[in-house]
Amino acid sequence: MDGEKPTDPVMLAIRKWVAETGITQQELGERMGYAKETARQAVSQFLKGGDPRIGTIRRFCQAAKIPLKTLLK
Repeated sequence: MDGEKPTDPVMLAIRKWVAETGITQQELGERMGYAKETARQAVSQFLKGGDPRIGTIRRFCQAAKIPLKTLLK
């Protein structure tokens, strides 16, 4: 999770969850449905983004078992 950190509250909440759980980018990516070969890179890009697509946020919520509304508070 190098580089510039996003300031969007949703992305900050997602990054916090990742840090608190200790899940690897590879594992999260696979849970989100990315191919094993691209999972880590896809999640890395997602976590760096400041304006992700809602579909990607939904995939994260399903993988993390977090209701979407929790992130939107």
